[in-house]
Amino acid sequence: MKKYQWFVGVALVAPMMAAQPAFAKPGDPVEVNENLTIDPIIAGRLRYETVDQDNPVADADALTLRLRAGAEVKLHNLSFLGEAEGTLAIIDDYNDTIANNGGFIGAEPFSVVADPDNVEINRLRLKYSGKGGSIAIGRQRIVIDDSRFVGNVGWRQNEQTFDAIRAQTTIGPLSLDGTYAISQRTIFGADAGPRTEFEGEFFFGGAGIKAGPVKLKAFTYVLDYDNLLANSTQTFGARATAAFPVGPKAKISLAGSYARQKDYATNPTDYSADYIAAEIGGSYSGFGLKAGYELLGSDGGVAAFRTPMATLHKFNGWADVFLATPATGLEDIYVGASYKSKGFGGIKGLKAAIVYHEFDSDVGGISYGSEIDASLGFKFRNYGFLVKYADYDADALGVDTKKLWIQVQFAY
Repeated sequence: MKKYQWFVGVALVAPMMAAQPAFAKPGDPVEVNENLTIDPIIAGRLRYETVDQDNPVADADALTLRLRAGAEVKLHNLSFLGEAEGTLAIIDDYNDTIANNGGFIGAEPFSVVADPDNVEINRLRLKYSGKGGSIAIGRQRIVIDDSRFVGNVGWRQNEQTFDAIRAQTTIGPLSLDGTYAISQRTIFGADAGPRTEFEGEFFFGGAGIKAGPVKLKAFTYVLDYDNLLANSTQTFGARATAAFPVGPKAKISLAGSYARQKDYATNPTDYSADYIAAEIGGSYSGFGLKAGYELLGSDGGVAAFRTPMATLHKFNGWADVFLATPATGLEDIYVGASYKSKGFGGIKGLKAAIVYHEFDSDVGGISYGSEIDASLGFKFRNYGFLVKYADYDADALGVDTKKLWIQVQFAY
């Protein structure tokens, strides 16, 4: 089926499904009988994105529509989920990083917006869930902890998923999580040639324990790529988080991580590097403040700590200047303020945030630049609205970059 036919079909079916008599609230499964439920998946996101960069190529303008359709069927402890995903470029004055002959960056004379036209099977997995835990096999979404090492890159229109088997269990205060994957399905979509997926053998393991308000976790990520040899790494580390109420409306939260990474398998570079992250935050009656430090260390400027499976947009500034860690490493010092409200009138879930980043190298004393990020989001009926802005001021890395996003989305 051609892409445009797929979009027309989903666009017609989605409103009709949403308008059917309410067997359940939006997002709830439909009960066929006491043992069988069907949970339809209908979701869409329309986004306008502009990129203004101080470089020779033209600024980017992108209007893209992402649609997802599918269902999850549950019978007793078994569930089967199938979901198709498609992205359509309505205004395509941007470099989607995909050339017609597959997989080449810089194919179009615009700044990058990594949302190419795409139709694909996003998820297709079988899952067993019981009192002892769960096990899932197939193409699936995997988001671990804060997505710093493994995530779904949910900000981009095409989602990152994995062909994997994942098992999780909880024994009292102890939680165990293990994944074996053979394919990383990228955000570049089904028409990206060699960049559609990166194959190999990948293991993600974690063991955590909860003690009152404190959560401790040890983790390991072992990545053996068939093609991205420089990203074949072994990483071992630990993470701690805690939240403490200090009054009826106030709370202090803490988070810290440390990891050590080394080259692995056929990685051509012999190196080791540290990762350090620490954040403190406080909130009172909807207002929040935070300050943090993140270091992706470098081994003498030869190679640096990397996280090729992370939701990278979430870290080190929304302008996405640091999707790849510079060889001299990256030090990110940031402060931010936020506000959350239940809303007013028909507007619900009002959220506003502003963050300032200062970027430097780990070795060499290099000042990369600074960035200001800001966002405002809210819900109106079944629709979510978001305005988001990033402004990167370059010193010794990259170019001055400004990005603006305006989006609306729905899900049933």
